[in-house]
Formats: sequence, structure tokens, C-alpha cells
Amino acid sequence: MSAVFKFSHISSLYLTFCLLFVLALSAKNYDATLCHDDERQALLQFKSGLVDEADRLASWVGETSDCCKWAGITCDNITGHVHKIHLPGICAYPSDYNTIKEYNEAARQMLRGDISQSILYLKQLEHLDLSCNDFRGIQIPRFMGSLGNLRYLNLSRSGFGGTIPPQLGNLTELEVLCLGSSYHAFESTSIINMQWLSSMRSLRHLDMSGVNLTEASDWFQVINTLPSLAQLHLSRSGLPDIHPNVASLNLTFLSSLDLSGNYFYNSFMPRWIFSITSLVSLDLSWCNLRGLPIPSSTSSFHNLTSLKFLHISENEFMSSSLVLKELSSIGGNLISLDMRFCGVKSATLDSLHNLTSLLSLDLSENQLTSTIPKSLGNLCNLRHIDMGLNNFQNISLTSLLRSFLDCKSPSLESLQLGENGISGPIPESIGNLSFLRSLYLSWNLISGPIPESIGNLSFLRSLYLSWNLISGPIPYSVGGLSSLESFDVSYNHLTGTLPESLGQLSKLKYLYLSHNLLTGVVTDAHFSKLIGLKNLDGSGNNLTLRPHHANWVPSFQLESLDISSWDLGPQFPLWLLTQRDLSSLYMRNTKISSTMPESFWRSFPNLELLDMSQNQIQGRLFEIPATLYEVDLSSNLFSGKLPKLFNSSMLNVLDLSNNSFTGSLFHLLCSWGGNVIEALNLANNHLSGAIPKCWVKWQSLRFLNLENNNLSGVIPTAMGYLSSLVSLNMCKNKLSGRLPASLMWLKELQILEFASNELVGSIPTWIGTELLDLRILNLRSNSFDGTISHELCYLTAIQILDFAHNNLSGNIPRCFNNFTVLSKKETIEIDPFSVIFVVFGNIVITNSASLVMKGQEYTYSTNLDLVMFLDLSGNKLSGSIPVELMALQALQSLNISNNQLTGVIPKNIGDMKLLESFDVSSNHLSGELPMSLSGLTFLSSFNVSFNNLTGRIPTSTQLQSFNESSFFGNKLCGVPLTQICGEIEHHKDQQEGDTSHGVDFGLIISILLGFFVGFWSIVIPLNVGTIWILLSKLRYMLGC
Repeated sequence: MSAVFKFSHISSLYLTFCLLFVLALSAKNYDATLCHDDERQALLQFKSGLVDEADRLASWVGETSDCCKWAGITCDNITGHVHKIHLPGICAYPSDYNTIKEYNEAARQMLRGDISQSILYLKQLEHLDLSCNDFRGIQIPRFMGSLGNLRYLNLSRSGFGGTIPPQLGNLTELEVLCLGSSYHAFESTSIINMQWLSSMRSLRHLDMSGVNLTEASDWFQVINTLPSLAQLHLSRSGLPDIHPNVASLNLTFLSSLDLSGNYFYNSFMPRWIFSITSLVSLDLSWCNLRGLPIPSSTSSFHNLTSLKFLHISENEFMSSSLVLKELSSIGGNLISLDMRFCGVKSATLDSLHNLTSLLSLDLSENQLTSTIPKSLGNLCNLRHIDMGLNNFQNISLTSLLRSFLDCKSPSLESLQLGENGISGPIPESIGNLSFLRSLYLSWNLISGPIPESIGNLSFLRSLYLSWNLISGPIPYSVGGLSSLESFDVSYNHLTGTLPESLGQLSKLKYLYLSHNLLTGVVTDAHFSKLIGLKNLDGSGNNLTLRPHHANWVPSFQLESLDISSWDLGPQFPLWLLTQRDLSSLYMRNTKISSTMPESFWRSFPNLELLDMSQNQIQGRLFEIPATLYEVDLSSNLFSGKLPKLFNSSMLNVLDLSNNSFTGSLFHLLCSWGGNVIEALNLANNHLSGAIPKCWVKWQSLRFLNLENNNLSGVIPTAMGYLSSLVSLNMCKNKLSGRLPASLMWLKELQILEFASNELVGSIPTWIGTELLDLRILNLRSNSFDGTISHELCYLTAIQILDFAHNNLSGNIPRCFNNFTVLSKKETIEIDPFSVIFVVFGNIVITNSASLVMKGQEYTYSTNLDLVMFLDLSGNKLSGSIPVELMALQALQSLNISNNQLTGVIPKNIGDMKLLESFDVSSNHLSGELPMSLSGLTFLSSFNVSFNNLTGRIPTSTQLQSFNESSFFGNKLCGVPLTQICGEIEHHKDQQEGDTSHGVDFGLIISILLGFFVGFWSIVIPLNVGTIWILLSKLRYMLGC
């Protein structure tokens, strides 16, 4: 037996050794290559159809390499077959990024291109994830329906378009299907019929959020055929009906339901939702549901005993106290409750109670006016609360936080109370909220100092106190906020110097101090440990930056910097050149007066936004880097030729105004292939020569200002290519010739200014018939002749019309009363791209107009949209003042002086109630001043001198306050003139154009003779002075 046993034992050992040897060989084989050749080739072909800008698939190379080790590929450990392709991009929206650079970098990670049919060779493929990529609107391939072994398919937020192919219904083994769309520019998928989903009996997770289901009337019936469904996401899908009267569904395993963002137009809360007792999460936000169904035991919240997460914002029915009482019946289970924008009032909120497990509560954008009732639940357990955008104007911050500040061990981590009108100081006890991670109190009326106790909040990551009335210094204790990442105290009344303790916040990324009253010197000590700082905005303070070391190199690498209004000069700050990650740089008005370093542009390879205006920086600009989107270098001392633009430039805004640039426009405008510039401001330089003809390259331009240069020659016809132009200003140059007819193609124009040039010819009629959006038309101080055509009356939106100092003749058109804005018949909002050109970022380019008002020249810019102005002075206009002109009741300034006008001033001039300046001097007007002038209470400038006006000056506070010179050269009397009016007044109504007063001379002579005979014995004793006074009275009676 022992020999047999020994042999058996040896045999077993031998077999075991052989087995281990085979396994070792297999393992060696596995390590060498597990991938199947045909599947490797299929993946390589799949890769060839993709655009991989970030080189994410760099490992996908080689005809013999193991594809199972490639990025995003997983194989079965035994068979070696590919069963998983996992290649999602970065799922974030543009608003999630702080800079364009960050967004562009994320976009580079997105795969593009086409999806190859070669993946059909991956017979064992179970998992395919191409979510959050960018396939630029291509349709989801029909052949994907042939991947019969798939269990997981995720194509959401990848930029697919068109109809989702019903062939996907062949994927009967599918458990997870994600086809949701985002707000992608190319992404617009839709489904007309959802019947193909019915075959997916194993489906547990379905996400079609953002897919257009407006035509899918069968969605409800089809969903009811998926018995295994546990998660259903159909948000923002335009569902046609929510079927409120259906009592129940067969979705017994459904735990998560998201129908948010579907506007059901005042439908009732559906009964079938209350039948799904397995629900753990329910999101009906922004569904506009207005009420519950008829109350019953099966249609109320108390059935949803498993519910923990309820998001139900913007639903009117939640403002009912009955609904809140019903919700309270399951309140003990709720962990998260979102009731934002539901119209809930404080009195109604008292009905919500016993939410003892609640950790997150959102009551923002409601109508709350008082503190949260303690009966709502255990407020000391709350971790997140948002009550922003309510109305707590009669409540102090201390009162509002009382329920949390009294907790022995408060759990609060996030507190949002922004935009509430809350007043009072920040209580010292705020330091007791020791677990607080986020505190948002911006846009309130909070006053007083920041308490020292704020430094106790060592877990605080974000502190937002902007747009309040907070005063006093920033406390030194902020240095104790060791976890702080965001600190925003901008737009307050903070005073004093910056505490050096700010420099201890090593985790700080975003520091916003702008628009306070901070003073003093800032040194490198204030930034000593800010190694993670990315954004710094301290603009609008009176701070001086003086590093202790001239060769200071900051420990941080900023991406955005705004220290406008700081004193950085006079020398250019060389430490700035170390900030190579900067994408936005704002240094307006920083007292720099030295030359810009030659290495400036090379130092910022990622710079996109630049504003260094209002300094005295010297030097020349040879080129503008292609990375820049917006550049404002206005109001400096740059000289030489205009800079060159690169062909690849993405420049959107360029402002080089108020410098000393010389030479031609050609170098800038014509030396490259095209652009996307929307705003170009070259005003107030020394540019000369003719205007180039290469405007066909500038068709994106909306704002062009070449004012106050030495440009000469004619206006080129090619400017008609600027079809997007809204504002065009070429005032104060030496332009000659006529206005080219091609300008009629500029249909978007709202501002057209050619004042102070040498233009000739008549004012074209097409201005009135083609440029119908004009708000401002300024052709002042040229040599235009001819008449003012009636076609100009089509400019109904005009608010500033200035034709002064030309050679215009003929009558003032009576149809000016068609100007609906000036006549207050219509109010039209001015396009912000025209009068005040606001761009993305902090750069603002303002248009301007030089107008003569109240006898002086003013330049209007930021308030240009409020000016209502008509000036036809200094021409050869004749005829009478049209009565229709008095209909322009919004007019603030009317100047028709220095013409050849006759007749009377219309008696209804008093209808122009807003008139501040009125000038009809140096004409041939006659008659009396209308009594209605007394009603013009805003008048501050008035001139009727050098006409043929007669009679008494009407009495009013304004008229009597003007200088005598306003009335000289007439036959007027009364204050402010020294000429005293007689006792007998004539009150006959003036007729338009009538210069006779209708005096009865026979009657006056009879009175005179009777006077001398009857009173001779009395007159003789009188002295000569008295006689002269009586004779003066008689002269007045004779109208002499």
C-alpha cells in the first residue's frame, strides 16, 4: 500500500507541477498579449475616424501591441475579448470655467469626428461610453443597434443631432441607456415614437434629458412597459403631457424620477406619482404644476414613505398650506427639500413641520418675510440652507440667524442669504458656526464691521460679502481662515489698509476687494503664502503697490488680475512679467508713465483680455498677438504707426483712442486676411491719409470711431460692406466729397456722425428711407446744401438731429412731428452696442457726440442715450417755424438760430415741457413772445435776440433770470430788460404771419385832444420831468 501511495503522491505532485507550468506559460502569454488581432484592428480603425486633439488615444498604436492595455479599453481576463470602451470627455458647461483658457483646454479633451462601423467586430462589447464629447451634430449611427451584447450605452452630452435611431431597440440586453442632451451648440436630438424602447425589458436606468420628446405622445405608455426601471431621467424634454388623471403605473422598482424642466402649462400634480411608493428621489422642478388632484388616500405625499430627496421648485401648488401639512407626514424621512420659486409665504411655511432628518433646504426666490419657524424641524442638524432672493428687509441678520446661532453644536455647512435686503451688522456669534464651509451674504444692506470672530471659521472655503454697506477695516483675524478659497468683499465701504494676515491664506484662489475705500501701501508681505491665488480684483481702491524687493517674484501664478486705480508707477512693474498664466489683465489708471517693456507681449502667451488705458505708457506697438480677444490701450502716449494684426487673430475689441499714433490706416486695416472685430476705436490720434478701401474684410464690425484725426479724401464706397455696423463716427477730420450711396446698405446703423468735415452736396434722401433705425444723425459743420428732404421724416426713432452750420435752405419740414421718440409717442430702448458699447469682460467702449447746447459745446458719452436734441442753426432756412415742431415734447434742446426764419414763435411752444435750451436768435421773427413760455420750468438757456419781436416779456422764474443779452435786438420790454412796459396792454390774439396790432388811431387822437384841453390847468404847474413821463405813456398808447 505504501508503494502505491508513494507512486500516487509522486504522480499528484507531477501533475500539479505540470499544471502550474502550463498556467505560468499562460500567464506569460497573457502578459505578452491578450488582445485579439481582429479586435485590435477594429479599434485602430475606430480611432482613425476620430479627431483626438488632446492625444488621449496616444497609447492606441502598434500592430502587435496589447489593445487591452490601451487607454479606455478593458478586456475579459480569460477570453481576452474587448468588453468595455470607456472614453468620456469632461462633463462641464462653459459657465463652470473661470477663464476661456480653461474652457478651451477642456474642449480639447473632447473627441470629435465619426464613429466607425469597425466596432461591430467587438462581439463581446458590453460597455460603451462616449459621453461628454463633441461629435458636432452627427446622427447616432444606426449600426449601434447591432451591438447585441451591450449592457451599458452612454452617449449623453456628446453633441449628437437628428433623430435617435429606433434600431437601438434591438439592444434587448441593455440595462443602462443614457442619451441625454445638454445645451450644446450642435446638440439637438429628438424622438418621434418611443415604441422601440418596449423591447428593453432589462432596462434599469434610462436618461433622455434634453432630448426633444414633444412629438413622442406615447412616452407614458412605453415607460409603463419597462418593469425593471429604477431610474428615469426625462428633464428638459418638452414632454407633451404628464397624464395627471392616471391613477398608477407598473414601475414598482422605480427609485429615482426626474421630470424637471418640462412645462406642463398649469397641469395638476399627477396621481400616478403618488402610487410609486418605492421613490427615493423625485425632481419636478420647473414643471409649473398648479395643484394637487382631488384628495384621496392614494393621491397624496403620505404614500411616498421612502422619499428622501424632493426637488419641486417653481410649482405653484407648493404654496398651499394643505400641501405642506401633507408633506409633513413624511417629513421625518426627507433629507433634501428644494422648494425654490414656489410663491411660499412665511405664514404658509408655518404648516411645514417635523422635518427632523432634513440636511438640505432650499427656500430661495419665495415670498418669505420672517424667520424660519423652529417647528419646521431640527434646525441644528441642517447642513445646507438657501433663502436667497426673499424679502427680509425688516429683519436684521442676527434675528434671521437666531435659530442657528443658539444651537449648542450647529451642523450648518452652507448658508445662502443673498439679495434679501437684510440689514444690521454681522453678529459676533457668527464665529460659533464652526462647521461653516460656504457663507453667501452678498447684495444686502448689511452694515457695520466684519467681526473678528470670522477668523474662527477654519473650515470656511468661500466667503461672499459683496454689495453691502459693510464698513471699517478688514479684520486681521481673516488670516485664521486656513481653508478659505474664495474671499469677496467688493462693493462695500471698507476702509483702512489691507491686513498682512491675508498673505497667510495658502489655499486662497479668488480674492475680490474692488470698489471700497481701502488705502495705504501693499507690499509683497500681503502675498507671501498665496501660492494658489488665481484671480485678484482690487480695482477701485486707493492702494499703492510697493514690493520690498525690486526683483520681487510672486509665489502665485495669476490667471486674472484687475488692480485698476492702484498706484503702480511711474515705472512699469517688472514682477508682472512673471505672470505667464494671465488670461485677463486690467490696469487702468495706475500712474505708469514709462515705456512698455519689449518682452511684454512674449510674457503672456495666454493673454486674452487687456485693459491698460488711462495711463501715460509710452512706446510703439508693432503687433497685437493673435490670442487676444479684447484690447484697450486708450488714453496713453503710444506713438508711431498702428500695430499689425495677425491673420489668425481672434480680436473682438480694439481701442487705441487718445494716443499719438501717426500714419495711414492701411497698415492696420488691410494687411491681413479678415477678422471678427466688432469694435474699433482709433479716435483722437494723428492718423492721416485717405480711408482705405479694404472694408470687405471687416464685415463683423459693429462700432467704428475714427473721430478727430487728419483723415482726408472721400469716403470710400467699400464702407457699404460694413453691414453689421451700428455706430459710425468720423467727425473732425478733413473728409471731402459726397456721402456715398453705398452707405444705404448699413441697415443696422443707429449712430451716424460726420460732423466737422468738408462734405458737400445735398443730404441724401436714402438716409431717411433706408437707415430707419437711426437714433443719432450728426452732420454738423460741413458744406451740405439744398433743402431738408421730407424723406428724413421717416427716421421715427431719431433722438439727436444736428444739421447746424451748413448751407441748407428752404423750409423746416412740417413732418418732423413724425419723430415718435422726440414726440413721446414711443419709447425705444437703445441698443447697448450703439450708444454704450459694452463687451464681455470689463472693457467698455463709449460712443460720444459733440453737441452745442446752452451756447457751449459739450461732449456726451455715457449719457448719450438720454439726450434729445435738434439743431438746425447756422443755415439759410426760411419760412415760418412749423407749428408741428411743437409736438416734439421730449426735446431738451432746440436751436434754429442764425437762419432767415420769419413769422411768429408758435403760441403752443409751452407744450415742450422738457425744453432746457431754446435758441431762435438772429432770424426775422416778429410778434410777441407767447405766454406759454412761462410754463417751461426746465429752461436754463434762452435766446431770442436780434429778431423783430415786440411786446412784454412773459413773467416766469426762468425768463426773468436770463441775461439781457438773450433779448437784445428786439422791441421787447419788461424784466430783465431796463425798458419798462406801458400801463395799457394789448391782448388781441396773434395770427400766424400777422404783423399788425389793429390800433384805432382815431380813438387815440380824440383821447389825446381831450386830455390836453381838460388837464391844461393841471399840467402847467408840473415840472418838465413829469410832463416827459406823461408823454412817454401816450407814446406807448400810440404803439410807437
